[in-house]
Amino acid sequence: MTPEALKDRLQERFGDRLADCVLARGEVTIELAPADLVEVATALRDEQDLRFEQCVDVCGVDYSAWGQAEWATEEASGTGFSRGVEPNTAARLTPRTEELSVERPGQGQRFAAVYHLLSVTHNHRLRLKVFAPDDDLPVIPSVIDVWNGVNWFEREAFDLFGIIFEGHPDLRRILTDYGFIGHPFRKDFPLSGNVEVRYDPEQQRVVYQPVSIEPRVLVPRVIRADGHADAVQETEGESGE
Repeated sequence: MTPEALKDRLQERFGDRLADCVLARGEVTIELAPADLVEVATALRDEQDLRFEQCVDVCGVDYSAWGQAEWATEEASGTGFSRGVEPNTAARLTPRTEELSVERPGQGQRFAAVYHLLSVTHNHRLRLKVFAPDDDLPVIPSVIDVWNGVNWFEREAFDLFGIIFEGHPDLRRILTDYGFIGHPFRKDFPLSGNVEVRYDPEQQRVVYQPVSIEPRVLVPRVIRADGHADAVQETEGESGE
């Protein structure tokens, strides 16, 4: 089945339950409401002309700074060190500022879970996207009863983004430590973190304390247009003579 045929088949089968269905770069992406996720996922797995037997990955996405760029540049900055220092994105904003509630064009939700599906039977792939309806408490149904291999994937998205997968039997952190505060892949998570650990010789154990390091920003070098390096070498050669 070609990607074009897969897109047409999905639109025919699921109709209005698809919030979006697009074909880009040879891959089909569909978007569902959380209430339809389990039912549609089960059909994607079981129906003979679809047969997406495997969910190879689940990842979270934070769209709070969608469409904004702090480092993107093709030329030297006219403002010098301020580029990359002034907080133009949510990467270094304080948590829960007003800017984070700005609606994303065409959507309005902040957190999404993206599922990457594989049909071994038909040798085609599908990307499935679901947005959590509540930004403050992002909840999406778990699909562990459809593809039980998503157990650790959903735990990872919970750990890094704080997305709650309702119905998951053991939803707990998988990458960060037990005493970790916050979710490190959220756009409003401070780059220096919230806590640090150290060994306390008096208590003879590792303790947690508020982070004490000073935030640093390293501005990347600008790669200039072709020919600039040659001009510099010629100038240096003339001065050396």
